[in-house]
Amino acid sequence: MAKTSVLSLQFIITVICLLSLSSFPPSLSLDVETQALLDFKSQLKDPLNVLESWKESESPCEFSGITCDPLSGKVTAISFDNQSLSGVISPSISALESLMSLWLPSNAISGKLPDGVINCSKLRVLNLTGNKMVGVIPDLSSLRNLEILDLSENYFSGRFPSWIGNISGLLALGLGTNEYHVGEIPESIGNLKNLTWLFLANSHLRGEIPESIFELENLQTLDISRNKISGQFPKSISKLRKLTKIELFYNNLTGEIPPELANLTLLQEFDVSSNQLYGKLPEGIGSLKSLTVFQGHQNNFSGEIPAGFGEMRYLNGFSIYQNNFSGEFPTNFGRFSPLNSIDISENQFSGSFPRFLCESKQLQYLLALGNRFSGVLPDSYAECKTLWRFRVNKNQLTGKIPEGVWAMPLASIIDFSDNNFTGEVSPQIRFSTSLNQLILQNNRFSGQLPSELGKLMNLEKLYLNNNNFSGVIPSDIGSLQQLSSLHLEENSMTGSIPSELGDCARVVDLNIASNSLSGRIPSSITLMSSLNSLNLSRNKLTGLIPEGLEKLKLSSIDLSENQLSGRVPSVLLTMGGDRAFIGNKELCVDENSKTIINSGIKVCLGRQDQERKFGDKLVLFSIIACVLVFVLTGMLLLSYRNFKHGQAEMKNDLEGKKEGDPKWQISSFHQLDIDADEICDLEEDNLIGCGGTGKVYRLDLKKNRGAVAVKQLWKGDGLKFLEAEMEILGKIRHRNILKLYASLLKGESSFLVFEYMPNGNLFQALHTRIKDGQPELDWNQRYRIALGAAKGIAYLHHDCSPPILHRDIKSSNILLDEDNEPKIADFGVAKLAEMSLKGCDNSSFTGTHGYIAPGEFETYYSARLA
Repeated sequence: MAKTSVLSLQFIITVICLLSLSSFPPSLSLDVETQALLDFKSQLKDPLNVLESWKESESPCEFSGITCDPLSGKVTAISFDNQSLSGVISPSISALESLMSLWLPSNAISGKLPDGVINCSKLRVLNLTGNKMVGVIPDLSSLRNLEILDLSENYFSGRFPSWIGNISGLLALGLGTNEYHVGEIPESIGNLKNLTWLFLANSHLRGEIPESIFELENLQTLDISRNKISGQFPKSISKLRKLTKIELFYNNLTGEIPPELANLTLLQEFDVSSNQLYGKLPEGIGSLKSLTVFQGHQNNFSGEIPAGFGEMRYLNGFSIYQNNFSGEFPTNFGRFSPLNSIDISENQFSGSFPRFLCESKQLQYLLALGNRFSGVLPDSYAECKTLWRFRVNKNQLTGKIPEGVWAMPLASIIDFSDNNFTGEVSPQIRFSTSLNQLILQNNRFSGQLPSELGKLMNLEKLYLNNNNFSGVIPSDIGSLQQLSSLHLEENSMTGSIPSELGDCARVVDLNIASNSLSGRIPSSITLMSSLNSLNLSRNKLTGLIPEGLEKLKLSSIDLSENQLSGRVPSVLLTMGGDRAFIGNKELCVDENSKTIINSGIKVCLGRQDQERKFGDKLVLFSIIACVLVFVLTGMLLLSYRNFKHGQAEMKNDLEGKKEGDPKWQISSFHQLDIDADEICDLEEDNLIGCGGTGKVYRLDLKKNRGAVAVKQLWKGDGLKFLEAEMEILGKIRHRNILKLYASLLKGESSFLVFEYMPNGNLFQALHTRIKDGQPELDWNQRYRIALGAAKGIAYLHHDCSPPILHRDIKSSNILLDEDNEPKIADFGVAKLAEMSLKGCDNSSFTGTHGYIAPGEFETYYSARLA
């Protein structure tokens, strides 16, 4: 009886305990989930302190970014969007068995996705897009409740997930922009019948789009762009009647756009650019009234644009550049739509320029270059004050520019070049205060240049060459502190060169040749410290060449065909050659300059001062003395030359008999007196470097001609490419590219002569310490070096012809002169690729990393948007 009572009591106590536990279900789970979240926090770096409320003393339901179930109190969601979180996702996440949403996009979370996430069996949303996660994505097939899976824009690797078709409840799937192995889209993806959003862009996918995708009848967004998808453009895409967005750009699709595409009446955005599509656009596309964006550039489309585009009400973006479209452009295009951007460049459109592209007053980008439009530019564009970029160059447009068009307050570039425009540049140009480039070259503009050009404080490029401008150069141009390139050549400008131009300290390229300018070259030009190319040829300039001009690190100079007088500085003569100074009857060169042998420039007979006035007797005496000196000098030179010639013939005869060696083949690229015997007489004590193509020596030239760097190339098959390459590289003229003075070839021996850079290379300078352990180069010097190197590389990539791409830029290939001015070096022995209009041919490459021609797209794109 007592036993029974005890048992009964135990039973009652047990029941009470169980009832008490069931009355307070959250207590145990809260402890587990709190610890799991604190572990989660411990693995993350939180610079914005968004996890500050995550403390042991608090309920997890009070933590920021946490959502709990109101009844059970269990954690159901973690949400931190763009909060700068970094670190890794803790495996403790697997303890959150009620978790339904893990939302952590646009952070910097790295590491792998924990396998334990599959224990969160109630998970419906997993969004980790825009992080830095790596490794293979674990098989998530067991997450049967998953509706949204977005792991795009990370660094996941391995094979593209083939198990994805097992999560049949998915509504949205984003796996694009990762580092998968090259593979194909799995056929099983067609099992995702509820899918509305599919993002597989930039996933290293190849092959054709599986037909099963076109069974996803609920699909609204299809993005498989930036892959290597091939085959014909899929006709079956017309079965996806709910599609609003198609992104298939940057693939290898071929064929024509099927007429059935017009059945997708809900379509808003369509991008098939950069494929290999051809043929005409189906007329039915013009009936897609919901269309907002149409991108078809860089294909082979032809024919006319369907007229229906002119009736669209929502179109804001239209890009079809680099195709073969022809005929007249639809008259009403843009008349009824909020057009923001249009690029129809490089086609064969003809007829009148479309009038209504800016009818909605929302147009920002108007690019129509490289067509055959004729007639005048419509007056309607005078009111288009929203334009940022306005390029109609390379057409056949005529007439005057409407007055209001010159006043574009937001425009960064106005390019009307290569047309037949007439009239003047309006003073209203002063209102185009955002202008970065004004390009009017190769037209028939006339009249005086307005002084208001000096109001364009953001202007970097001013190209007005090859027009009929007259009058003086406005001194106000000197106010353009950002100006880097000024071209006024081939006009009818008169008057003197304004001294204010010297205030344009950033000008790199100054060309005012082929005008009727007179007066002296202003000495202020010597203050243009960035000047790289100077062309003042074919004018009526007088006086002396300014002192100090030789201190500028010019790569190109041309002062020919003027009326200049006095001595040509030897530095300028070496850099520009005699051609840069011919046609100036009163100019002279130093007697010891070898350049005079092949030019008509006379020899300076002593110190000349054109400003001093001599008496008649002194003039006569000077003339007689000059004649005597000239005659005696000529006789001495003739005797000396005959003597040396005899010696050389005797030596060559002896050497020919002894060895039979061929003569040195010397190719000179700058005006420098090259003596093969001197160049080849190298001493190991002067060795300054040794690389993959040869040894480099310092050589002090005789007769105080300065120092050069001589590279003795290794013998081998690579030398046979040297001559062709040097012919191109020797023409490079830029202050930040190492000068190649000459090349010498004889048999299997070959030498390159470069300018000598006394401060070694950037790598050495960066690792050199001065007192107190401080670096030799301060930050200002480093910035100037980086800027100079960037200018040199930009010149190689975009401005020289043909463009060339340095494939081995590193600190040891950037040399420094006595002023720490950087120069790109190490050309290698790579063969330059010839480029055709449509792309590169199959030219082979040989030798070490050096220079190769870049791809057609880069060249085109940079030029088009420059």
